[in-house]
Amino acid sequence: MSTTTPNVPYRLQFSVEVPGTPEQVWEAIATGKGMTAWFLPTQIDERVGGSLHISMGPDMGSDGEVTAWEPPRRLEYQEDWAALMGKEPDELSPMTSEYLVEATSGGTCVVRVTTSGYGTGADWESEWWEDMDISWRPWFDNLRLYLSHFPGQQATPLEISSTHPGDPKTLWATLHERLGLTDVGETVDVRGSTGVVERIGERQTLVRVTDPVPGMLSFFTFPWDDDKATVGVRAYLFGADAADYAKREEPAWQDWLDTLPDAD
Repeated sequence: MSTTTPNVPYRLQFSVEVPGTPEQVWEAIATGKGMTAWFLPTQIDERVGGSLHISMGPDMGSDGEVTAWEPPRRLEYQEDWAALMGKEPDELSPMTSEYLVEATSGGTCVVRVTTSGYGTGADWESEWWEDMDISWRPWFDNLRLYLSHFPGQQATPLEISSTHPGDPKTLWATLHERLGLTDVGETVDVRGSTGVVERIGERQTLVRVTDPVPGMLSFFTFPWDDDKATVGVRAYLFGADAADYAKREEPAWQDWLDTLPDAD
């Protein structure tokens, strides 16, 4: 067991302006239904001391506890960072995330997000937080888009991924080309789904789909190990036809990702 005290601080902090009242924003960031509609499938016991589980795929997830519950203004929860990383409990502190909701003029709110934790200063820790900085902020574009177009609606989630030899940047370039991405605001067609490009970022993009089922499509790549990378699509689908569409299209999306590096 490690005898090193986790006293090296790590911290991410940013804010996003989103449409809606504080109550609408709170429903989106502090309930299982809301978080599942723009983040990851989430279960949360809505009280101080309540349990939290964020699903990251089959047999993968992050467990934690609600440490502050002040609707509709402040939510804080801690995740078991050590367990998530497969480390001994004394190697890493819990990872704390705080959301502050502030109403502004014009029917919008500012959500201020702080995520922090303490480690031992190992090289992998700083690399992990650097990669988290790349992946964490874009989720809040999802939140803004959800509150702009689908507030209060329940999402049908669909997530598919595939792992390939190579690095995530090269895999992202292949994905970017196959998607036909140009600029934010452009209309694209991806496997028969028509939508508008809302974000193009580092190893990820976001498309708001209008047809045949309304929703959001998030495409991403990330490193898997030293010589492999994973590519994925995460969909948030809305409306009466969403569940049927997800069930029908899941195998085709899997095949699309599996054959991505071999596509002309």
